[in-house]
Amino acid sequence: GQDGQILDERRTQPSWIRKGGFSVLDEPALHDWAARAIDDAVDTHGIEGLMVSGHGCTFALVDEAALTHPILDYEQEPPAEIAAQIDRRIPDFAETFSPRLPLGFNYGRHMLWLKEVEPGAFAAAKSILGYPQYWSWRLGGRPVSEVSYLGCHSHLWAPRKRDFSSLVDAEGWRGQMPALERAGAVIGEQRFGQAAKPVAIHNGVHDSNAALHAYRRQQLGSVTVVSTGTWVVVLNPDCPLDALDGERDMLVNVDVDGGPVPTIRFMGGREFATISAGWQGAIAPSSIQRVIDAGIMALPSFAPGGPMPHRRGELVGRTPNAEERAAMALLYVALIVDLCLELIHSDNTVIIDGGLN
Repeated sequence: GQDGQILDERRTQPSWIRKGGFSVLDEPALHDWAARAIDDAVDTHGIEGLMVSGHGCTFALVDEAALTHPILDYEQEPPAEIAAQIDRRIPDFAETFSPRLPLGFNYGRHMLWLKEVEPGAFAAAKSILGYPQYWSWRLGGRPVSEVSYLGCHSHLWAPRKRDFSSLVDAEGWRGQMPALERAGAVIGEQRFGQAAKPVAIHNGVHDSNAALHAYRRQQLGSVTVVSTGTWVVVLNPDCPLDALDGERDMLVNVDVDGGPVPTIRFMGGREFATISAGWQGAIAPSSIQRVIDAGIMALPSFAPGGPMPHRRGELVGRTPNAEERAAMALLYVALIVDLCLELIHSDNTVIIDGGLN
């Protein structure tokens, strides 16, 4: 609404299936769910525009009308022999400010894997799209690129040059990258709802950069934004680029205007769910205090990446009850955020945006 409150929400989980040796998205199922949710929103709230935001780990290959290969699940590691070949082609951190991350956290790495195994999918593709741009296109917009998504630890963008990285040219992908459009630009129109109401399709955006932009627009001065969810992403535009350590999941994101944004991140929502055994309820302050007094704690790390990537997570102290375990998980996330703020040189106003699921 006008006051910034959420009027309505729908939630689902993507479904992953096996195809051609990959874990891939059940795209028709997610599309049908999204289309129904949009129809309901149009009928109930009379929405006039649609914009997609998303995490920064996924790409899509499309021709004029459809995917040329199913969308890859970013939580899968290439086979060792393929990884050894493709990892040699990844640009240096000094060029892209993208650390070398596992699985498909750098989606340029998954692009290299797919091209190695299924070169025909790339040959058939007219456009290489970021994940929000895919859904903008799928729901009625034209194929475009967007800088905050391209610059999100993908290996595809060189922040200092404000241009595609050497990897894009080495692999011959530049011609398949659609023209850049600013996040929020109108790129099409589609009809939704029982009355077939026209809805403007706006170019999508990287989710954490959308959060940063929202606070910058409020002219709050110098801020660090802690954007939470499955990933906890800590963005401090004032951190010197030279302070970034690629071995600790520190990187440069790119804001919606193409400027560099020093960032550190970890899978805080995923780690909270793992440590807390999926806790969904409230956590009483008394439970937090009992955990502190008893010396019960979780030590990093419970997911790939993050500022302490080479430690395997462990639980210390007596066996907690269910709520104490959730309190321990909450303290863990808070302490890792505190570490991230120190590493990213945050001495300005800190804004926490969102929840952990």
